[in-house]
Amino acid sequence: MAGSTTAERGERRREPSGPPPARRRLRRRHLRLIVVLAVALVFLGSGMFWLLYGSDLARVERVSVSGTRVLTPGEVREIADVPVGDQMVAVDTDAIAARLRDELPRIGAVDVVRSWLHEIELNITERTPVLVVEKGGEFTEIDGEGVRYATVSRAPEGVPRLELSVRRSDTTAASLRRFGEGRLVREAVRVARDVPDAVIRATRSVKVRSYDDISLELADGRAIAWGSGENGAAKGRALTALLKAAPDARHFDVSVPTAPASSGS
Repeated sequence: MAGSTTAERGERRREPSGPPPARRRLRRRHLRLIVVLAVALVFLGSGMFWLLYGSDLARVERVSVSGTRVLTPGEVREIADVPVGDQMVAVDTDAIAARLRDELPRIGAVDVVRSWLHEIELNITERTPVLVVEKGGEFTEIDGEGVRYATVSRAPEGVPRLELSVRRSDTTAASLRRFGEGRLVREAVRVARDVPDAVIRATRSVKVRSYDDISLELADGRAIAWGSGENGAAKGRALTALLKAAPDARHFDVSVPTAPASSGS
């Protein structure tokens, strides 16, 4: 076999041993770009650290409060005790929220928000009373979860009173022993939530004689036998239909929603 010619050997010697020059230049540009970006990130990180921890540009100057109805913004600010003047990033928002919930039980939910650069927002959701319990001329408010959260000297308007059977009959006593007062209160709350809005606004009291014997007394003297707290939606629909069908009746029974009844006139 014939060997390579002198010309061919020369051509091979002239072939570049590394990447083409254009590719090498592109790699150098990429390397310079990476270096520049790295340096920029270092300076940016240092600047952000200084801004958050070392400067006066991101310190707490204001505390705003929203969502209060019974509480006042001043009460909320006092309990929140937000460290005005501290760096925003150092404020413990979880601790502030926990303090507000612990010391102001009327608060059902609170969201503590950093509004950069100078404001802390306290967004409050107050509990809404579903029932009240009267004792000694004062009224304890109960929310939709059955939580007793506040005692006031005047009952909130449009909120029914809860009565755990004034007579404390044998049936009621047996239910108290079996279920406990807390469970019976939650059942009463469950009923109050399921009763149609127009009816609950006209309700004077929700009476609990046992777990499955809950009734309502309306402000005009009409009475509604509701039964237990189960099947509330069906009972609400049955009651709405019954009130339309027998508007002059005085007693309504929806304890069995598939067979509602009314009587009296």
